[in-house]
Amino acid sequence: MDENRADRPRLDPRQVRLGIAPIGWTNDDMPDLGGWIPYEQCLSEMALAGFEGCEIGGKFPEDTAVLATALSLRGLSVCNAWFSSFLTSRPLGETLQAFEKHVARLAALGAAVVGVSEQGNSIQGRPDRPILEGNPAYTEDEWHRVLDGFGIMGRLARDQGLSLLVHHHMGTGIQSSSEIDRLMDGTDPDRVGLLFDTGHLAFAGEDPLAVLRRHGSRIRHVHLKDIRRPVLESVRARHMSFLDGVRAGVFTVPGDGDLDFRPIVDALAAQGYRGWMVVEAEQDPSRANPLEYALKARRYLRQVSGL
Repeated sequence: MDENRADRPRLDPRQVRLGIAPIGWTNDDMPDLGGWIPYEQCLSEMALAGFEGCEIGGKFPEDTAVLATALSLRGLSVCNAWFSSFLTSRPLGETLQAFEKHVARLAALGAAVVGVSEQGNSIQGRPDRPILEGNPAYTEDEWHRVLDGFGIMGRLARDQGLSLLVHHHMGTGIQSSSEIDRLMDGTDPDRVGLLFDTGHLAFAGEDPLAVLRRHGSRIRHVHLKDIRRPVLESVRARHMSFLDGVRAGVFTVPGDGDLDFRPIVDALAAQGYRGWMVVEAEQDPSRANPLEYALKARRYLRQVSGL
């Protein structure tokens, strides 16, 4: 494809911003990966690489005023922060109480969305469970609890000026395209949107472009994550867990792996996408220097998106 052809759809730089997640510097699920890197270095290198904003990491200050100052000094904005819901495994009130506090923090920092992943019975953090051999399948009762719970959370987020977006994720009950379809069919578009993650779809054996085209109107936040297919095949052959797959290098930044992001960017542009596109590629920073890979991703995204 000629990336410079005149009729190629273009993202509107006034409506689309590029960010990066701190997980390439420090992995909150595996603190030995980058645990020595201070958050100030992470923020400085994000800005140095040319990104406008970031998601919140576990090392970031809890005090919103302190964090806002650190971001402002580097010309960065907060665009999102992961939230774990436990709608299938704990009382609803427990999730809602934690969610309201989480959303209030994001609102204070000027974010417009909140990404949520249902972690009840998730196997993503279990080193004893092969990630490609069965994510939890919700019962009908669990589906009702998840769909109803997301609807309530979506209303609470909207009351604070944010949009709730569900993050489909390896090892959870919302991993495959059919599970995403059921989520979208069973929720109110005004309350629940989709956080679209290229790497997790490819990991699950799905076509990211097909999901994007089917649910483009619900996508309000994008994670740009590349995948190394030879490592993925090793994960499959060796019955590896999700965390061990990450350690092995199954994910990388756009432009370094085996996904072609040009058709994905074109499809987003054709649908008039507005919002953040965030590089999110968890790796071992001792093997994949975070600044080096952030710069690599930024150069590639400039080539394929014009941003």
